[in-house]
Amino acid sequence: MKIGVTFSETNYHNYPRWIKGNDDNIEIVELTYEKNNLQDVSVCDAVVFSGGIDCEPADKVDYPNAPEKFNVARDTFEMEVLAKALKEKKPVLGICRGLQVINVFKGGTLHLDNGEEKNAIHKKGTEDKIHQVNVEKDSLFYSIVKEKSGEVNSAHHQSIDKLGADLKAVAYSEDGIIEVIESTNPEKEFILAVQWHPERMSNLESPFSKNIRKALIEKICN
Repeated sequence: MKIGVTFSETNYHNYPRWIKGNDDNIEIVELTYEKNNLQDVSVCDAVVFSGGIDCEPADKVDYPNAPEKFNVARDTFEMEVLAKALKEKKPVLGICRGLQVINVFKGGTLHLDNGEEKNAIHKKGTEDKIHQVNVEKDSLFYSIVKEKSGEVNSAHHQSIDKLGADLKAVAYSEDGIIEVIESTNPEKEFILAVQWHPERMSNLESPFSKNIRKALIEKICN
């Protein structure tokens, strides 16, 4: 089994470690603009879009907490990876920035900065923040975690504004930020994305970490 993971400038090592677990049958394929290995998507059984710095906004406006420098090469490459993965009907999992990449690819928009009040709850300081999420029962994600609510970590200052086409929001923070999106037709197109970091939660046995990995692998096997 081969799972592609887009390279991140921050804490990339956490993703392969979490995805592989103790399963020696899983091989990680690092997908990166530096290797320009778009063709490797075809050998992957699924693709995971990792976290990292903000995507450059289309209108190139200044906004609070923007990175000093964007990585446009990464943005462009990951949009190409996502297009290829979906065309080839690969299961797709998005994590933090990955959720935002998927939403923008599907024609959605982002809040470029959530503002001081929400950042106090969601934006990473020296450590990830911790907060509650509430899950819609009528969703693929609920069938995965089997919990109506739970605690997750948080390290973002952007979030979904307008939802992209063929996506639905199925979990929210208590202050209204979209925390999980999935395909409106998961049998036809497996897209799942979370705004937190399941690969580095303090409790990796939480269903909001462990069950996400399990669902991706089960989708590949089925």
